[in-house]
Amino acid sequence: MASRKQTVGGWTAFAAVLMIFGGAMTLLEGISAIAKDNVFVTTTNYVFSFNLTGWGWIHLILGLVILLAGIALLSSGASWARVVGVILAGLSALANFLWIPHYPFWAIVVLAIDIFIIWALCAGDHRHAVAV
Repeated sequence: MASRKQTVGGWTAFAAVLMIFGGAMTLLEGISAIAKDNVFVTTTNYVFSFNLTGWGWIHLILGLVILLAGIALLSSGASWARVVGVILAGLSALANFLWIPHYPFWAIVVLAIDIFIIWALCAGDHRHAVAV
């Protein structure tokens, strides 16, 4: 039995490209936070008071995993990759929501990308057969 390679197109390809881009942005965000760059705002009395290095490692690991999952989704288009993509984009959205006090503009941009990823993966590529 020969295996068919599933082609990726439409919303799945859009979501995969956004995952690669969003994962790279989150990865760079993590590297910048670990390096203790001076672009971040130091907040006081914030409920989720990880230090900047802790947040950096969270974003670095999450960004790397999202980037790799986006590449896997683009190459295979498998349904498991779609599910993993939704879960990872949800985790990234949560992490960037909590990151808003440190770098508001960047966090809101990545949060919007994560929401588009979830939407595109859930919308899917529905192909309906039309009876002639």
